[in-house]
Amino acid sequence: MLAIYTHHIQRGVGEGLDPEPFHDDDIKRRRKNMLRRKLPHLVADRGGTVVGYAYAVPFRKRPAYRFAVKHSIYVHADHLHSGVGRLLLPALIEACAAAGFRQMFGYIDAANTPSQRLHEAFGFVQAGLLKDVGFKFGRWTDSLLMQRALGPGASEPPADDRYSRTT
Repeated sequence: MLAIYTHHIQRGVGEGLDPEPFHDDDIKRRRKNMLRRKLPHLVADRGGTVVGYAYAVPFRKRPAYRFAVKHSIYVHADHLHSGVGRLLLPALIEACAAAGFRQMFGYIDAANTPSQRLHEAFGFVQAGLLKDVGFKFGRWTDSLLMQRALGPGASEPPADDRYSRTT
């Protein structure tokens, strides 16, 4: 997972560019934190080799946003366009819906049309375009905000409405 992440951060058109090197402990700590919060963290392997992973984190920290998640998918460079993302994304959608989340968001580099098409194939729609928000490889980058409803989405209130107020 570390090698996959490092490749995309250093060479890919993904969201981030971490100035500090990432370490095994960083991945382990992130994964442990996600699992403790009952957030899905999925790994795809082929023949015992990790070829991709996907996870969800809270969209925002405030209680009003507790039914929304933001997700990320990373695929090994040698397995791009081989169907790994098409296996991980629906499994992540299903896991998040089963956990009671109602909306899923993803930020995608606007130059990453394969990722945009993948998300559209699974019901995501463009919810916004963030112009010139990243600076990577000597140029400004745009990010697409993609969104998809989970389960009943906003068609009905959640069972846990303790933060809802009508007055």
